[in-house]
Amino acid sequence: MITRITITKMEISQYQIILVNPDSAGSESKNTAQCVVISPDEINRNLKTVTIAPLTADTEGYPTRVKVKLNNKFGRVVLDQIMTIEKQRINKVLGELSGAEIKKIKSVLKETFID
Repeated sequence: MITRITITKMEISQYQIILVNPDSAGSESKNTAQCVVISPDEINRNLKTVTIAPLTADTEGYPTRVKVKLNNKFGRVVLDQIMTIEKQRINKVLGELSGAEIKKIKSVLKETFID
């Protein structure tokens, strides 16, 4: 049985690293996942959902995957697997990205989805 917690007062901000509980529908992994919040703060404040990109421990440098550091470990933000989830799936905030990491993510998102 999966235990879920409801987060009603936690403020979620763009570029935070969060821990997400699995989707009960069974289409995703059964383990919690580290993800980066991609949706802007105005959306995060006003909707019951957030848009996220998963983090992977994979070190291969695909063009849509941005290298980041959390707790002295490197991983990659998987920008080719962006998804929207309900906030109630968020377990906790683990940290936030650096300015350089945010700049790189913005560049890759722009190149991938706009240019």
